[in-house]
Formats: sequence, structure tokens, C-alpha cells
Amino acid sequence: MAVLVVLSVGTGYVFSVGSTFFFPGVQFYEAVAVLLVFILLGHWLEMRARAGASAAIRALLDLAPPKATVLREGKEIEVPTADVQVNETIVIRPGNKIPVDGEVLDGESLVDESMLTGESMPVKKAPGDQVIGATINKSGSFRYRATKVGAHTALAQIVKLVQEAQNSKAPAQLLADRASQWLVLIAIVIGFATFAVWFWWLGSPLLFALTLTITVFVIACPDALGLATPMAVMVGTGLGAMNGILFKNAGALEDATKLDVIVFDKTGTLTMGQPRVVDVLAAEGRSPEDVLRTAAAVERGSDHPLAVAIVERSAGLDVPQMRAFLNLEGKGARAEIDGEAVFLGNRRLMDEEKIDLGVLAKEADRLKGAGRTVVHVARGGRVLGLIAIGDASRPNARATVAKLRERGVQVAMLTGDNEGTAKRIAAELGIDIVLADVLPGQKAAKVKELQEQGKRVGMVGDGVNDAPALTQADVGFAIGAGTDVAMESADVVLMKSDPYDVVGAIELSRATLRKMHQNLFWAVAYNVVAFPMAAGVFYPLVISPEVAALAMSGSSALVAVNALLLKRTRLEGIKTPGAAPMSAVDARGMESPAA
Repeated sequence: MAVLVVLSVGTGYVFSVGSTFFFPGVQFYEAVAVLLVFILLGHWLEMRARAGASAAIRALLDLAPPKATVLREGKEIEVPTADVQVNETIVIRPGNKIPVDGEVLDGESLVDESMLTGESMPVKKAPGDQVIGATINKSGSFRYRATKVGAHTALAQIVKLVQEAQNSKAPAQLLADRASQWLVLIAIVIGFATFAVWFWWLGSPLLFALTLTITVFVIACPDALGLATPMAVMVGTGLGAMNGILFKNAGALEDATKLDVIVFDKTGTLTMGQPRVVDVLAAEGRSPEDVLRTAAAVERGSDHPLAVAIVERSAGLDVPQMRAFLNLEGKGARAEIDGEAVFLGNRRLMDEEKIDLGVLAKEADRLKGAGRTVVHVARGGRVLGLIAIGDASRPNARATVAKLRERGVQVAMLTGDNEGTAKRIAAELGIDIVLADVLPGQKAAKVKELQEQGKRVGMVGDGVNDAPALTQADVGFAIGAGTDVAMESADVVLMKSDPYDVVGAIELSRATLRKMHQNLFWAVAYNVVAFPMAAGVFYPLVISPEVAALAMSGSSALVAVNALLLKRTRLEGIKTPGAAPMSAVDARGMESPAA
């Protein structure tokens, strides 16, 4: 396209300067100025879409804290994280970010690893457990020994994976670029052939032959072709942004229409990524409200994720006052309500207190087998009921899978769950392909395996550990409620955190691609008609350079108007369908925090 710009602008400008100072003739200053405006606008839109390729790497590196507190010669000193050495002892207090990977020496705490693993539940750390750099210490203090520093940490390895995936992924080739290869050759050949025929063969005056040649170059200049794709992309991405779907490059718009399979990371994508009460079972003679009121009385004031989930579920209930609260490490909690002892916790606590679960014992096993965390509630030596806590599925997850399958797209689920649990969840959501027991570092490899089968793969995720897979995929979709790194690594960001917007993104891509094809057709058809007229094939009917400039602008206007009509396209997938409240049956199969 630059060749035609040089030929048309350069020849037109040089000829105009000559006609101004040296010989009488037409001038093309206005045509050249308009032409440059359209071409530069098209290039600016294209470059804007390609900018910021290294933002994901910067966001990853920013996760690590700049400083670390280490023990040197028996004293705590603060040093840059880059200066931490292997086997040094690092001191961590509540709220601190963990600087490098290591092994806990003493102390206990809960560590939030969601920025790397995508899992919402904090993980308990005790002596001998491994900690990962860039994760956040939520409670308690501990000391640990640095085992991996610098380029060897888990965070650095994820950075490396993202870089490799970005480098191995060829940029999408715009349709206009492919068409322009032929237009360049045709325009050059016709332009010089016009001059040769009229000047040498037919013996026309130099000024007439040169005027026709300039007319060919002006009318053939690819401003319409240069705007055909960027204009459709601009309107399409704008329409998407209004509906919470952000396309980060033009290639994603084209590639999203060709996907054969879409891989969903389970936690935080198909599910909410936060613990929720998904079922409450009461003992005979008791109601679910009694169970929730009692549990909420004990858990009120606690910031533990399970406690928060119970208190949220009990909102609106009349919760009694409790006293004599006692935390039972690794088992649950004890308190008193109206003089009666209340126990809240796991099966081990019930067994130690010799509380008979009766028929609820089998229900507890069933819930646990379905991937839920089961909280047992007992009062006055008798069991009140069970509270099942799990990662609740997003309301539109099942509708998303159904719509994608209806459009001929296979759906895969990627999860660290065991195969049995994963297959149960997949069956409930109607998912075709199950990729279970996948470690965080293996996600990109699983996407690559599908690609090696000849499939075009889309990946939907939200965590830092999804970043390599998002860049490895042909199109990466990031859930907006996820990490900054996931959003930077993806090609498309779903700001509403609704998986159904994947359907909307594909529908928007198809509509935009149709406009691209239409615009390219009009741009090429314009040149097919314009070339012979500009070259004087219909002599004595000859197009003047002024008319050529007008025709050139008219073709651009036609392309722009056609692209703007995209705003009138009704995109079913963007509108979130009404979803019924999730029932207890719908919620089954959510993974437990341990999984």
C-alpha cells in the first residue's frame, strides 16, 4: 500500500509543483492532502490496535514486591527482592507479599495464592510447606527459607511462558494487506501502460499522457482499501466496548470467527471463584434457617472465607448472640448460645465430641464426594445440620455452553480437579471435552495439544496461571474480574465477567468480518470500474484528475457508511439472557477449596 501512496502522492505533488511554476496544467494539491489524511488515519488505527504488546510482561513483573525482610547476622534488614539469596531466611508478617519461593521454617498462616493460581481460598501454610513468590500473606507471621530466587521462581517461569507464547504466535494478517499486494501490481502496470500507450503508441502530447497516468494513480490510491478493514474494526470494537466486550487487536476479530473449540478454565470463569453456601441440610425437626442462624452466630466477626460465606447466606435472619468463642485449630470452632455448647466444623470435630450424625452422615459423604466443603453444625450435643460450601457456577455457564455447541463450536473445561469430579461438572454443564488434573504450568501445553490436532482454539481464563494459555491460544478471552495479567495477555476482555459474552464476542466478530468482506468487495469493485475509465479506455470520455479525486473520496465515504451500518446489527450473544436462580441441583459438583 505504501508503494501506491508514494506513486500517487509523489507523482501528483511533483506534477502540481511543475504546473505551478514551470508549465500550464492541473494541480492536485487538494487530492493529495485528502489522500494523506485517509491513509494516515487507516495506519493510525492499525498501529493503535497493535500497541502495548509487552504490557502483560510488565504486569507480571509488577506482582513481585520490591523489598524483602531477611535475617542477616541475627538482624532483620530490608533488602531489594533482587538481592535475596538462596537459603536466606525471610520474615513475613500479615499483609506482606511473599518475595520469592521458599519453604516455611516456623509459624503458621493463611496465604492468598489467587493471583497465581486463580483459586479464591487462602491456603494454610505450616512448617515444611512451600510458599510462592508474589502471593499475599493474609494472617499470622512466619519465617521461611528461600529456595528459588530470580529467574528460577514460579513467577519468573510464568513470565518466560508468556514470552514464549507471544513470540510463537504469528500476528493475524489483515485482509486488506493481502488484497493490496495485487492492487499494487495492477495499479503500477496500468499506470505505466496508460502512459506508454497514449504517449508512445498513439502519439498523444506528453501533458495529456501524463495527466491520464496521474489520474490512474490518484483514482487507484488505496484509501478506500486502507479504510475498509480499520473502519469496520473501529465500529465493531466500539460496539463491543459499549456492551463490555473489549477486543484488543484487529486479528482477534478475524480469528474469533474461525474457532473450532473454546477452552474454559473452571475456577473464576465457569464458576464465581469465591466460596458460597450452595446447600443447607437440616436434621429431623430442624429447619435450614435454624442451621444458618446458629452457624452465623458463631462465625460472625470472622474474616475466614468459609465464615464470610455463611454470614452472607444468613443475611436477613435473626442471628442470636454467642459467647465463649474458642477456635479449634484444624477442626472448627466452639461457642455458647443460651448456655448450650455449639460446635461448628468438620467430621473430625463431631467424632471427638461424640456427636451422632445419624442419616446426615451419608449426606455429608455425598456432598464431600461432589466436591463441596462440608461444615457440620451441632448444638447441645445434637447435630443441627450440614452446610455445603463450594465454588458456585456462574448463572449463564450452562447457557453459554449450549449456545456455543449450537453454533458448531466444541467446549472444553480445564481444571485441576480429579477426573471424576471434573466429569460430573462437565456433564451438568453439557461440556464436550474434559481436561482434568491439570497443573497451573500445564495449561498452555494442553491448549497446544488441541492446536496440534488441527483445531483453532480459544481460551477463557482469569488467573495469572492462565496467562501462558491465553497467549498460546488462537484467541484468548479474559474474564474482567480476573487478574490484570490475564487481561493483558488476552486478545479479548469480557468486562462483565459473564461467560455468555464469549457468544457475544463471536457474534460480533462474525458481523464485523462480514463488513470487512463487503468493504473489501466495494473497494476492489471501485478499482475494477475506475481503472479503465481513468486510463482513457472510453475516450473521448476521459476522467479529469479532479473527478478522480472526487471518486476516490466517494469510495472512502461508501466504505465508511457501510462500516457504520454495523451499529444497527442485532447481536444476540451480547445480551445476557434471563437466568433463573441457581437451585441446589444446579450448584452441585462445585470443587472444594482443597481441590
